[in-house]
Amino acid sequence: MSSTEILPSSIILNPEDRKFPEFSLTKLLHSVFDPTEGCRICIITDFEEPSKEIMGFEFLQSPEKFAVQVKAYEEFFCKLKDGVMKELGMSGGEMFAYHATNGSNLDMKDECFGVDGSVLSLDQNIYPEYDIILCISDWSATAPLTAKCKDFGFRGATMHGLNDIILNSGLSVDYNQVSSDAEKLRLAMTGADEIEIDFTLDEGKTLTAKLFLDGQEAQKSHGLCRGKAPDIANLPAGEVYFVPVDAVGQFPMKYHDGTLGLLDVKDRNIYCSTLIEGDQAIIDEHNERLNDDPVTGTLGELGFGTQVLPVSGADIQDEKVLGTCHLATGRDDHLGGDIIPEMFKTHQNSTHDDILFAPHKTPNFDISQVRMKRSDQFEILIEHFKPSQYLINALSQ
Repeated sequence: MSSTEILPSSIILNPEDRKFPEFSLTKLLHSVFDPTEGCRICIITDFEEPSKEIMGFEFLQSPEKFAVQVKAYEEFFCKLKDGVMKELGMSGGEMFAYHATNGSNLDMKDECFGVDGSVLSLDQNIYPEYDIILCISDWSATAPLTAKCKDFGFRGATMHGLNDIILNSGLSVDYNQVSSDAEKLRLAMTGADEIEIDFTLDEGKTLTAKLFLDGQEAQKSHGLCRGKAPDIANLPAGEVYFVPVDAVGQFPMKYHDGTLGLLDVKDRNIYCSTLIEGDQAIIDEHNERLNDDPVTGTLGELGFGTQVLPVSGADIQDEKVLGTCHLATGRDDHLGGDIIPEMFKTHQNSTHDDILFAPHKTPNFDISQVRMKRSDQFEILIEHFKPSQYLINALSQ
């Protein structure tokens, strides 16, 4: 059955059929952060040598090396100064640099720097002085900023890996609609007891991972950070997620170099990786890390995308695509979980790392089916990276 036969005209499942409006920073900030009147806003970004690269905007001389930071300057800093702040009744607009963490969601060093070369403190000079903080960086800072916003009372957004595709699709959408769709899918999944995911490899072998959720309330990343309450929006948004209580089974993982491994899970932890194809040394390195610091293998998140978006090449957007799902290992305190940085053997291990399952990311295996058990209710959620009729019906409500 085609999508036009089963969907109302307002729902589009193919991103190629969707027309995105031109990116508007005014619209984005107003929809995400309303109210903005009277708020002080700033931008923070990361560098290996922040004192050098931020001085006089030195990084602008190396646009290929600092593509994210240049995009932050051109599309956010300049536009804030050129009228967006005035339109929204805001002040500030400064840009600061902090030390790159070199790990997803690692806590950040306190030292940071101004464009004039001033040496500052995030805790003393940034967090308490600004109402809205935009973190546009190479490495995700959602977890540490979620903790800091509660301590200091600011609101903010994290937008790591920003590129033109994200800017012109995931950040140009109507976030009222994103929030509405995320809530519809959240209600369709909330209270789930178990989720089973079947992965079919190229050779026809099927692996199954089972996540136990104990009927917990599903959460959503929906992009709205309104009011005065401290909060951090992860943009682009559009996700329903759970913190697993337990997990067992197997699932495949594609490593950074293309190596494919089979991961064995019990008691919510990945305890072993076995080579399917690629470089055995990559598998050995992962196993050594699991043995040395087992918390690095703890499954801290199960997430489902809720938006129809083009592939951007950056997981921050691609994990929000409807029909995909992802697991994450490591810290999950920013999601309401119990895995905190202090539980890891070293600071550098206390990351939150997403494992995205999507056609462009993992072409050598298929998510043949995702199933949900909720009390006596059994529903298919995804088949072959496509949302099920159950989810489509939920969106149609």
